[in-house]
Amino acid sequence: MPIPRSAVLTAVVLMVVTLVSPSGAAASGALDRDGDAAEQLRKAASKARTDLQAATRQMEDRRRALAVAQDKLRATLKDLAAADAQFDRIRAPLSRLANASYQQPGVVGSMAVFGSGGDMSALRSTADVNHLADSQQALIGQADRLQKRKQALASAAQELQADNAVEQTRLQQQIDGLKQKSAQLTAQLEGMLRKLDPDKRLELGCDKSLAAQSTKFPNGLIPDKYLCPLPQKGMKLRADAALAFYKVNAAYRRRFGHNMCVTSSYRSLADQHRVYAERPGFAAVPGTSNHGKGQAVDLCDGVENQGSTQFNWMKANSGKYGWFHPTWAYSNPFEPWHWEYGTDSDH
Repeated sequence: MPIPRSAVLTAVVLMVVTLVSPSGAAASGALDRDGDAAEQLRKAASKARTDLQAATRQMEDRRRALAVAQDKLRATLKDLAAADAQFDRIRAPLSRLANASYQQPGVVGSMAVFGSGGDMSALRSTADVNHLADSQQALIGQADRLQKRKQALASAAQELQADNAVEQTRLQQQIDGLKQKSAQLTAQLEGMLRKLDPDKRLELGCDKSLAAQSTKFPNGLIPDKYLCPLPQKGMKLRADAALAFYKVNAAYRRRFGHNMCVTSSYRSLADQHRVYAERPGFAAVPGTSNHGKGQAVDLCDGVENQGSTQFNWMKANSGKYGWFHPTWAYSNPFEPWHWEYGTDSDH
């Protein structure tokens, strides 16, 4: 019996429950206008997961019960086959006995032992009037018992087959219902996700716990697993820096009406070598850049011009979200577009 795959049942559910923690929603506070929506989404996803897990357990219990019943049916059919084999072994002597009984006046219906009903009354009657020897009576008694056992086994097998057929139908209906419920919940949760702020959607998929683990990798060699995407296609940062970027980007969008413009974010070691070759004296030595740590961005849209409205806004507001313009970037070399996550003393 096919079982719905967990990926079908809980892909969106587990993603949301795992990544939208209560503490994360609370930390957004009044500064994040989507905090309430994210908390509602977390609760809905948690309830959906609980409901699906309970339904799946019920389905598994029913499946196991059906397997036990099927085993019982197979054992019953095996016993029935054994009883048939036993009866076949005594069929020849019974046939000879029946032929002999036909020679006795008043005996009727002795051949019925070979019919489907297994009526042994004629042979028993013959035995009762002492027309048959004791060994013949024992043979008839054995045939009688075998016929009764066959009838009982056939009846039990028929009942098991009927019950199992009904249970299989119920199980399939439950599986189909579970798939349908999963699809409905997935659609509902995806709909809720789409209604969230774009930065909030990115936040849901960025696991902050991976940030600490990313530090064990050399500069510029951080695997994609430990990086989170930015709103700009192809741009990534390590998890903690990305989560902070989503917040400053949301504030920037509220002020200027669009996302921040990013020209560079995390740089692999190969990219660092390329940039260093193109901009000697401006780019950091490959393997030492904060871009290679996944905690630096180069910005455009006016931020690259010191004294511009956008630059001044960043200078005044970026610290609220963990971002800053490093001291060295004011003079050596002069890079107003370069912003980093953390504190100046960390770099």
